[in-house]
Amino acid sequence: MPNDWRRGTVQEQFCFFKIRTLNKSQFALQSPIAFHVSHTKAPKTETLNSPPMEIDGNVLAAKSLVRFGVRHMFGVVGIPVTSLANRAVALGVRFIAFHNEQSAGYAASAYGYLTATPGVFLTVSGPGCVHGLAGLSNASVNTWPTVLISGSCDQADVGRGDFQELNQIEATKLFSKLSVRASHISEIPARVAQVLEWAQSGRPGGCYLDLPTDVLHQKISESEAEKLLTEAEKNRAKPEPYSISNSKIEEAVSLLRRAERPLIVFGKGAAYARAEHVLTKLVETTGIPFLPTPMGKGLLPDTHALAATAARSLAIGKCDVALVVGARLNWLLHFGEPPKWSKDVKFILVDVSEEEIELRKPHLGLVGDAKHVIEVLNKEIKDDPFCLGNTHPWVQAISNKAKDNVAKMEVQLRKDVVPFNFLTPMRIIRDAIADLGSPAPIVVSEGANTMDVGRSVLVQTEPRTRLDAGTWGTMGVGLGYCIAAAVASPDRLVVAVEGDSGFGFSAIEVETLVRYQLPVVVIVFNNGGVYGGDRRRPEEIDGPHKGDPAPTDFVPNAGYHALIEAFGGKGYLVGTPDELKFALSESFSARKPTVINVVIDPYAGSESGRMQHKN
Repeated sequence: MPNDWRRGTVQEQFCFFKIRTLNKSQFALQSPIAFHVSHTKAPKTETLNSPPMEIDGNVLAAKSLVRFGVRHMFGVVGIPVTSLANRAVALGVRFIAFHNEQSAGYAASAYGYLTATPGVFLTVSGPGCVHGLAGLSNASVNTWPTVLISGSCDQADVGRGDFQELNQIEATKLFSKLSVRASHISEIPARVAQVLEWAQSGRPGGCYLDLPTDVLHQKISESEAEKLLTEAEKNRAKPEPYSISNSKIEEAVSLLRRAERPLIVFGKGAAYARAEHVLTKLVETTGIPFLPTPMGKGLLPDTHALAATAARSLAIGKCDVALVVGARLNWLLHFGEPPKWSKDVKFILVDVSEEEIELRKPHLGLVGDAKHVIEVLNKEIKDDPFCLGNTHPWVQAISNKAKDNVAKMEVQLRKDVVPFNFLTPMRIIRDAIADLGSPAPIVVSEGANTMDVGRSVLVQTEPRTRLDAGTWGTMGVGLGYCIAAAVASPDRLVVAVEGDSGFGFSAIEVETLVRYQLPVVVIVFNNGGVYGGDRRRPEEIDGPHKGDPAPTDFVPNAGYHALIEAFGGKGYLVGTPDELKFALSESFSARKPTVINVVIDPYAGSESGRMQHKN
């Protein structure tokens, strides 16, 4: 095949033009280029003596994705994958095109979490693949099923300095469960099935599929392609059911029954497993207080009588048995170690990964899907039920502490502070969201002070309605997550509460919001910089460049709202409670792409790293 085809010159452009200008009734999807005039009878494309119709690797890859359940894709197209994206769209896949591969990858990872199916994103070769590593690694650390597909250079030109050449298999291995290449068109269906399966199996995570340029342009007969698709579908492994010994289930129930101060902790792994109903049954049957991790919020409502979120320090510091479901004992849970936890606490750890349990060395480990394990525990408890009851000293201690801390917080929240601190606008946003009722919006939160304050103030009442920086504390995920949430849950409004620094990582994707008319309202807490602008001590302001802005400084009073207006969206600039209430009311009702620029006192924030929980 001549090189000018690979470089996207006249032939490719002419073919693409013809495909674009024909409607669905005029474009036969089962052949690479089969056109007819809609008002005349189409001539037969094959006869007994004519060669069989052929399709290329782009079409076969698109067919494979559709056959194996892919309904949405995210990405940034270009040589050599533009045709693959177009073919996927023609076959019914909704392709959301981004400005930057990082945001596309973040969107795919969040989509994987929200739908429990692999989020797929597409990039070009070389630097496109490298940019995609941010999303792939974020998916793997958060254990969300995600597949990165990248084009790569012609296999015959490897090692010769080809256009955007990179050993992408090696580049992705550190961040993926599996990195594979389709070295021939005949391998495409099996490879697509393989990465989609691996992304979901066991502990979910990221996988990578490499599609070389020459493979995308190889051809195969339609009949042979169908055989390959059928064979790949037939060979897909069925998930094996988890088996947990009765003795371990009995021991877990016994530990909870005999505990004086039991606690149930659950995280986004339980949310991913759709464990909300079985967890609700467990909590309400036993009367054990519960503590969600930030993205576990909403599996049971934050307003539930047994919620220990507002008494977190007491709950983890005094509990004697902790059932931890779909949450890792990492930095978010202080590694399960003193002084935050009692040195005598007994952990019952429920995790889909045996390696995770071996790493943490709990008192008791239960390997399996969170929903399944809790179902089995509930059955065991049903035969010999127990319940702490509202008057139990431990339940009362948690309840009283939570009520006391909430009351103290409400005293601060009731104040209308202008210029805004973080609490006043956060309270107004909380109340506006609550007024929407069900289905509750999906809240996306990132930033330093903005995310920390929002975690305490914003209320989650429904599962999988909070997305934040997650296990890795990743900044820049906001707009990608918003787009994923809008695509995965079209019945819900998406509300992003962002710091100006976090927003800046991917702010250009507001154009993507407008282009696809997604129901997303982005609220930017604008305090003029990282943590709030120039926070240097006098002794730090020195040297030949001391007149430069501080490393934490942004342009003061930046017009973030004007950015979305440049693309036809709606922007608001607010600085008072009434202005913010009006903007929220109007934008929530409109359900159109919006940016609300909330001006915050630059001295209201503080440097924020690991989460600080003082309740």
